[in-house]
Amino acid sequence: MEFADAALGPASFLSEFYTSFWWIPAGVLAAALAIKLPTIIRLWNDPLLRAVGGLLLLACAVFVFVAPSTIVWVNRVTGVPNIAAPWVYSLLTAFCACCLVLIIAWRNGLSDHSASTRRTTRWVLWSYGGVIVALWVLFALADVPVERTRDLDTYYANTPFMREEILLYLLAHTTAALITSKLIWNWIRTDGLDAWLRGGLKFLGAGYALNLGFDAAKLTAVTARWTGHDLDWLSLDVAPALACASAVSIAVGFILPHAGQYLHERWWIRLVHHQLRPLYLLMKQVNGSGVPFTWRSSPELRLTRRETFIRDVLLPLARHIDESLHRRCHEAALGLGFAPERAKALAAAVAILDAVDRRPRADGGDGEDSRDTTELLLEIGAVSRELRRPDDIRAVRAAAGAVKEPAQPAVVTE
Repeated sequence: MEFADAALGPASFLSEFYTSFWWIPAGVLAAALAIKLPTIIRLWNDPLLRAVGGLLLLACAVFVFVAPSTIVWVNRVTGVPNIAAPWVYSLLTAFCACCLVLIIAWRNGLSDHSASTRRTTRWVLWSYGGVIVALWVLFALADVPVERTRDLDTYYANTPFMREEILLYLLAHTTAALITSKLIWNWIRTDGLDAWLRGGLKFLGAGYALNLGFDAAKLTAVTARWTGHDLDWLSLDVAPALACASAVSIAVGFILPHAGQYLHERWWIRLVHHQLRPLYLLMKQVNGSGVPFTWRSSPELRLTRRETFIRDVLLPLARHIDESLHRRCHEAALGLGFAPERAKALAAAVAILDAVDRRPRADGGDGEDSRDTTELLLEIGAVSRELRRPDDIRAVRAAAGAVKEPAQPAVVTE
């Protein structure tokens, strides 16, 4: 743990910087928790989400209570010098247990309720619960009258019972970091992972690897005190930097899969909505009116309404499509070297434009609608994209021998 006394010498600048820097990872972790919280509440029965929420909450609490100003406040409120030490150690130990439980849930899958999984989870909870109890017992037995807000780990490294408490929390943290880091990096190497999940796992793996660096710096500094040497700078300056970087990396690791997937879905919805605009404007021209716009509509609802409107107008319009023209345009597009999918969309675009031009003005219907419109209605995105390419449409029309130009604008562009 990082406790702080007035820092003098060359490292004073770093010491002061890290004193205020503790709040940055706390803020990042709080933001990660806020992003995840709605999903956690909505799917409260999901043990994996509950574990993620608990882990982020504990990690945030660790950085709040490890800040020197909070340490002083806790000591003053309780009236017990250095009681913030077992409190922060306990939070950190609980964080370790939550990490392991989370990895167990990830590794075995949420549907795995086998006796082995339940037994392993109980073992983790009982083991780390026992460590927390031991931390408080050791603190009660130790004599630590001098308040240390930054260098408690090294200052009391040789104090009976406090020495064992410091070593116990560091070993518990190191064990959890080792297991978690190994399992995460093994998971990253598996096939079939979503790109956002893989990216998030890489940040998590880096975060837990930095945790191991934190433990190494702390243990080295404490061991040096045992042997009569002074490597306190590892505990005072290096370890805090590694802990802060680890917290930010872990927070990003949890945020990235959720936020990345969310932004990707929103971007895709808006892209599809934009791509349908040319065909929508053409169908609006046929129908005489479009979809009423409401500011409170979600992007998903606006996309659904646009797709529904296009299909509703296309369905009766399909009876006016010239099948011969459609077939000739398809062959012409293939002859011009267009890929099969584009050739199909170009032929449909030309046929629809032709149908818009020659449909009866009073649409009472002049024949049976015998055309199978299933394929056409499924291709509205591809057809709409082709409407943005008037040169290609004109080339296909000319190659198909359809010299007649529609009375209405043939192509809708923005």
